Amino acid sequence: MISKQPPSPQSGQSQVQTLHSALDYPAPGGLLDETRDADGALKPGWDYLLGAVRDLGPEVMRNREEKARRILRDDGATYNIYGKPGSASGSWELDPVPYIISSDDWSQIETGLQERSELFNLILRDLYGPRTLIRHGALPPEALFNHGGFLRACQGVQLPGDHELIMHAVDMVRRPDGSMCILSDRTQAPSGSGYVLENRTVMSRVFPSLYRDSHVHRIASFYQRLRHKLTSLSPSGDLPRVALLTPGAQNETYFEHAYLANYLGFPLVQSGDLVVRNGFLWMKSLDGLKRVDVLLRRVDDVYCDPVELRPDSQLGVPGLLEIVRSGRVVVCNPLGSGALENAILLKYLPGIATLLLGRDLRLDTVKTFWAGDEADLAHITRNIDKLIIKHAWRGSGENSAFGGDLNEEQRTALLARIHHSPFDYVAQEKLDKSYTPAFNGYNLEPRPTLLRTFAVATDSSYTVLPGGLTRIGTSTNGQLISMQEGSPSKDTWVIASEPEREVTTEASIDSLRLAQESPVDSLPSRVVENLYWMGRYAERAEASMRLLRTVFVMLNGEDRITPDATRILLETVSQITYTLPGFTAATPEQLANPEEELLEIISDGNRVGSVRSTINSLLLAADESKELLSTDTIRVINDLQDALDNLDADLSGGLASAPEEALDPLVTSLAGLAGLTQESMIRGVGWRFMDMGKRIERSLQTIATVRGLLSEACGETEQATLLTAMLTSMEALITYRRRGRQHRGLELGADLVLLDRTNPRSLLFQMERLQEHLAELPNAEPLAGELDEENRCLLEAMTTLQLTRVPHLLQVAGKRRPEVETLMTQLAGLLREFSRFISDKHFDHRSGPQQLFTNTRSDS
Repeated sequence: MISKQPPSPQSGQSQVQTLHSALDYPAPGGLLDETRDADGALKPGWDYLLGAVRDLGPEVMRNREEKARRILRDDGATYNIYGKPGSASGSWELDPVPYIISSDDWSQIETGLQERSELFNLILRDLYGPRTLIRHGALPPEALFNHGGFLRACQGVQLPGDHELIMHAVDMVRRPDGSMCILSDRTQAPSGSGYVLENRTVMSRVFPSLYRDSHVHRIASFYQRLRHKLTSLSPSGDLPRVALLTPGAQNETYFEHAYLANYLGFPLVQSGDLVVRNGFLWMKSLDGLKRVDVLLRRVDDVYCDPVELRPDSQLGVPGLLEIVRSGRVVVCNPLGSGALENAILLKYLPGIATLLLGRDLRLDTVKTFWAGDEADLAHITRNIDKLIIKHAWRGSGENSAFGGDLNEEQRTALLARIHHSPFDYVAQEKLDKSYTPAFNGYNLEPRPTLLRTFAVATDSSYTVLPGGLTRIGTSTNGQLISMQEGSPSKDTWVIASEPEREVTTEASIDSLRLAQESPVDSLPSRVVENLYWMGRYAERAEASMRLLRTVFVMLNGEDRITPDATRILLETVSQITYTLPGFTAATPEQLANPEEELLEIISDGNRVGSVRSTINSLLLAADESKELLSTDTIRVINDLQDALDNLDADLSGGLASAPEEALDPLVTSLAGLAGLTQESMIRGVGWRFMDMGKRIERSLQTIATVRGLLSEACGETEQATLLTAMLTSMEALITYRRRGRQHRGLELGADLVLLDRTNPRSLLFQMERLQEHLAELPNAEPLAGELDEENRCLLEAMTTLQLTRVPHLLQVAGKRRPEVETLMTQLAGLLREFSRFISDKHFDHRSGPQQLFTNTRSDS
């Protein structure tokens, strides 16, 4: 027998060293390494960071990475990936090792970016103004007028002040000499700044000590300056209203649209929330039309106005360009700024800089060749295997390609397209990207790195975001960095050489000015409508699953239920889920074997009324109103999505494996959502409409359940079964048993679910809450004491219900209870009318005008 000895101190020390060495980051051979200088020594900032990561070890890093993922998930941080199987929404990926830039290095980058933004501002003003660049030969006319991003309709449009270009984003890579080289510019609706803010928030929570001790430049002042700049552009003077225009929840970067709108305090609007009327831009709010003064857009130029630009666009506002010309609304960035994304400009940028600035640019731009130039075309033809070929207009939909990755047939076809349309193509030198360390779950490995940073116009110049959105490749070998391919991101830490001063900006004044705005004014009616339907879908799904759970327990229970009771239960399931005809037209064989239909009612997402379909509708409504939801609410919604994703696996055993337990996580998540709504949501107009939706749906579900289970008179055994099912699904069985010690029966059960004011699930309770909400809604005061239509419907429904005598209601005629059917049908009709009146009065359902012809110009 061999006895086990404790490890010696030396062996323990060896284990620790082995553990730490797993996160050593040796110099990657043959690659451009960002962490080391020319002598191979770690650069300042990197030495401290890599030492701290090494000391943490792989296990702690995995834990921190998982914590970061949880925070991102709880915040709802996503990047929608198109063209992938399954859900379009992908989680935002953040590498836990930040990208470090020294203060001295950043100073040079910052100065160069400010200069570049100033130059691009001058170019934009010239392209839609005097066009001196073309007259002086600095830019060929074909390079401008043939480009899809140049919009002739925007000629002469100017913003107030010295700056046309408000937001400017630049993609850059590190070169072997340590300098940065610009690859491209984003000037239409630059994306990424919201993700920068989210990355910084997550990293400061996951690595608080490391973040604090590294003396990282703060980034909040950049967003304060952005907010101040936007409000200062208002043409209307006091109390400006700024809105952020998004294409919608299906857009790839919708998360950051909602996140930025929330952070900046601006309403998030879609095209349907806006209308041009009487020469102004208006937002449709619950309190009527509210004028919009400044529009921060995340919609590309050509989609912004279907009347003058792209006629098939559903993302823009008809007539927007006309009021932009009149100066009654300011759009940022201005319409037509997509012309600055013209890759041909990069070829002529050195000459343009000399003409407009009188000097060379501090930051170099990637060497660019334009096929519209004969000499460049010959160079491209000879060296296509060494060049990256791009369409000059990003909106063409044509992906860039590296000639060296193409076979002979593909290169020939590409050259044929270039020679056929030479003005449309550019070629660029292939720059190898620098490498930074990334955590792969076990150790650090080098990944190719690309930095995007941002500049915002101020009163005198531009302010550059101290940091940016760093993106890395998915592997060491791949040079492709694309968010659509799942490339992770990094937080970018600019290390301060000395403690930062607190910066106070004029944004605080804007905060006071905008804070005076009424909550009703700041909510588009579309958002409130989505909250309303969010409440309805949540209640519909919960009620459906509560009854389904009750049915499953009874079908699989020890006590046998009769065929008649089974039939009535199953028919009621079809009625409250709206999956008709369902069991209402089932044969005796189908009623005896209901498993297939029941499982379809739960899991068939293509069937309207199914549990999955209803919850999907709830999730869609939540997406459309995400900017109003708290972090805890988003966390519960994510839990709901996870439970829905696991539903098929949980139901794989059919009725024989307790299917009611598969519904428990969904019911629990919905209960959590209801609790957060009641306890954490401000009692504003959004909460009122969400709760109204919930109360209306609960009323209709209660009516459908009572009508389904009590309309038919059955034997005593069947009646007891149906009464138990009704009370169980409505959470009233325990109360019924307590109150029924002396007297139990159908009357007590009906009274509990219909008329008991103390039961939060009773029908009367819902109507009373609806009456309270009506009194607090905008425009709730009637004229001359006359009731409006929604009040008439609700009052009639409440009066009819309260005048009901339960013994009379339950009287039997033949084998039916006709009074139950009559009353429930009448109440359901009144509540649906009530819902329709609310919808017609407060929500907008009109579509905007569109052009009557189709633009024949091809996007390519």
